[in-house]
Amino acid sequence: MISADTGFWVALLDRRDNLHLKVRDYATSIDEPLITTLPVVTEVCYLLQTRCGAQYSAEFLLAQGDGLFQLFMIGENEFPKMASLMHKYADLPMDLADADASLILLAEYLGHGRIVSTDKRDFHAYRWENHYPFVNLLEDL
Repeated sequence: MISADTGFWVALLDRRDNLHLKVRDYATSIDEPLITTLPVVTEVCYLLQTRCGAQYSAEFLLAQGDGLFQLFMIGENEFPKMASLMHKYADLPMDLADADASLILLAEYLGHGRIVSTDKRDFHAYRWENHYPFVNLLEDL
């Protein structure tokens, strides 16, 4: 499974995004399931609704049921861990609304940091399990 960040989804679904064509071409080559978190889904829906309209947000949600991605659920017992990550990376900054803390938890659950993200700055700095780097599969876009 490959973790998917907000920027990947927005670039994939918003035809006006600068990276749309490159991300779309890359997405057609992925032969593994994609997985993401509810904070990412929330952020994607907000951005798609703002940029493209409510229909795009609704279609994204429906696409999950069609198998576009799997959803990693974060329980309330994970909130202290996310708060700790938000403190650790406050200089970037990291918050729950930008979903990055949830993606670190997802990497720890999966046991790897393979991700598709258009965010080249933050995912260079983040570490899962405090020392493993992420591998951004979109690094060369």
